Amino acid sequence: MQNKRIIVTGGAGFIGSAVTRHLVGKLGAEVLVIDKLTYAGNLASLEAVAQAPSFHFLQADICDDAAMAQAMANFRPDVIMHLAAESHVDRSIDGPAAFIETNIVGTFRLLEAATIYWRGLEKAQQDAFRFHHISTDEVFGALGEDGKFTHQTAYDPRSPYSASKAGSDHLVRAWHHTHGLPVLITNCSNNYGPYHFPEKLIPLMILKGLAGEKLPIYGDGSNVRDWLHVEDHARALALVVERGVSGETYLIGGDAEETNLRVVETICDLLDRHAPRPDGLSRREQISFVADRPGHDYRYAIDASKIRDELGWEPCESFVSGMEATVRWYLDNRDWWQAVQSGSYRGERLGLSLG
Repeated sequence: MQNKRIIVTGGAGFIGSAVTRHLVGKLGAEVLVIDKLTYAGNLASLEAVAQAPSFHFLQADICDDAAMAQAMANFRPDVIMHLAAESHVDRSIDGPAAFIETNIVGTFRLLEAATIYWRGLEKAQQDAFRFHHISTDEVFGALGEDGKFTHQTAYDPRSPYSASKAGSDHLVRAWHHTHGLPVLITNCSNNYGPYHFPEKLIPLMILKGLAGEKLPIYGDGSNVRDWLHVEDHARALALVVERGVSGETYLIGGDAEETNLRVVETICDLLDRHAPRPDGLSRREQISFVADRPGHDYRYAIDASKIRDELGWEPCESFVSGMEATVRWYLDNRDWWQAVQSGSYRGERLGLSLG
């Protein structure tokens, strides 16, 4: 990986910044981050590597095909890791147009530019090139009490967000089969960890817990997610680039299924331990139950045996250790999240629109 030149789209976002910090800070790769810097893109998440000679940044929109073609021609990547996406289910309910534009049209534009660039490479470079598309387990729909998503699970997206990601997955596979573009696809479970924009469950509950606000849980809190620490995910993605087989899909999960209620209770207990309320009461007293999200999938769980058996990856963080580290990070990095909170998002509920 030290000799690889890698474009990371969406590299100022939550997962993208973790990937970039790993590639530049630990693996010594040459990385060009391309990010539009929408509300969830944050250059402060890249400060740890921003001064490295091997780090480069371009503010651009993946829907701008001319800008993408120029970036590829100038940087000459060996790999494109495509993480740029609108990613929040609640926002996709309120405003689906941005999800269609970025996740489907943007992926199409990027594929077109990448294919033209790839065709201009020498044969050995063509063989080594990879277009790595990073996706989600939500494309598979919902599970019942038992079973896990596998590589044979049929697509069954239930929200505008997951439908847009399913569409982008299909486009990437189509470009591989039609044009021969060497691609890799990964579908991951719910990520958590440092530098997470606080519209998502875990950072939102941490910050509301610290502020003494109510901690709203959809429905009865019984919906289940498989939680994956973002730094474990970053290691997995780099390994897929290094060892993955062109045309293959790899599912990445943390093997850490928990109900939403259990997640919030864990956050409450950790905050009580590390930052007790002035009145001495437990933050579990702040939990409240609100009307469920429209179309809320009941359960996600991933069978990650393929990436474990074929590439040798497994998560380092358990749910317990990962949550401990995450809560402590937010307590120790108030400047980062206070700057985020001073922007356009103040912790209000999203996803109530009926279209």
